Amino acid sequence: MTSRTLTILGATGSIGASTLDVVNRHPERFRVVALAAHSRVDAMLNACTRVRPRFAAMVDVEAADRLRSLLRGAGVATEVLAGNDALLHLAGLPEVDTVVAAIVGAAGLRSTLAAAQAGKRILLANKESLVMAGALLMRTVQQSGAQLLPIDSEHNAILQSLPARFGGNLAGCGVRRILLTASGGPFRRIALERLRTVTPDQACAHPNWTMGRKISVDSATMMNKGLEVIEAHWLFAAAPEQIEVVIHPQSVVHSMVEYIDGSVIAQLGNPDMRTPIAHALAFPERIDAGVSSLNFFDLATLHFERPDLTRFPCLRLAYEALRAGGTAPAILNAANEVAVDQFLKEELAFDRIAAVIEEVLGRVPGQAGGTLEAVLEADRRARDAARACLAIA
Repeated sequence: MTSRTLTILGATGSIGASTLDVVNRHPERFRVVALAAHSRVDAMLNACTRVRPRFAAMVDVEAADRLRSLLRGAGVATEVLAGNDALLHLAGLPEVDTVVAAIVGAAGLRSTLAAAQAGKRILLANKESLVMAGALLMRTVQQSGAQLLPIDSEHNAILQSLPARFGGNLAGCGVRRILLTASGGPFRRIALERLRTVTPDQACAHPNWTMGRKISVDSATMMNKGLEVIEAHWLFAAAPEQIEVVIHPQSVVHSMVEYIDGSVIAQLGNPDMRTPIAHALAFPERIDAGVSSLNFFDLATLHFERPDLTRFPCLRLAYEALRAGGTAPAILNAANEVAVDQFLKEELAFDRIAAVIEEVLGRVPGQAGGTLEAVLEADRRARDAARACLAIA
């Protein structure tokens, strides 16, 4: 039995909460050394009180001051750090061997890269790190001896469905293609003309998963699946034509791998993020995740369909950015983050999200993306272009 020490980046989000739930079921196997979040003081206070980490970091300085005071009053000796640099410090702590990278969006790139540079085992939920800087992150992982284990349900399902001898060579393992499943979100059947008037609350009402608001909107537009296509390209060295998206509304089959002999191996389970998290935490062993067994007798049908790219243009844009390469995926991601933020503020219609992204991709030329500086510059230019499109000061 392997014992592991953890830093959890994004500790107050849904992935962080699920990770802490699994960890708390196995105190003999896992010790949380550090937690990090942006500004949710109450959630961080609760987490620190439960697991008593050595360090806690809040990006927001005022939130860090408040947390420090509350922990002192509660008699918890956790040292509180503040700012973005604190995330980099916690990602590279020498006493930590495993970093859960669960910060949402581009904000998670630097800390994920810091964990890779430090040679950590990285449990990756921050797909944007690979979308923005896939070549850089994978090269860093290889050079430092880090290990990258996906905890997105789809990519973790692919990992489970590949042979143990997989070493980045799909053809060498007899793999024909990867099949990424998608629920289709809450608007899979809605009339297209109604998309203009859907509200943020409607977009965030995912039929199967409980997630944060940004990723819930991405699921509704299927940009989340587009980002996962790009992520799969880097994780599994798969060409765009080897990655196919399949809508599966029940979210029971989490993804599949098709082999050249016609076999298809799939990973199934109830839609609960604790399953992929537990798989990666204990890999290559298995531990209890607290997830209920899948009852096959309650499954009436398993339905599959092709995604409609007229309904889900964000998926088309993601494939186009992947094929373009370089900084195009970083531009795609930045434009999407700005557009989704405006939608959540009720300043942009839902069906305009894809239009803003496409306009930014046309305005901002892609370049080679082999350095962090190039990626961050592309991200900045794309955000500026998106704000210009939306007339945001």
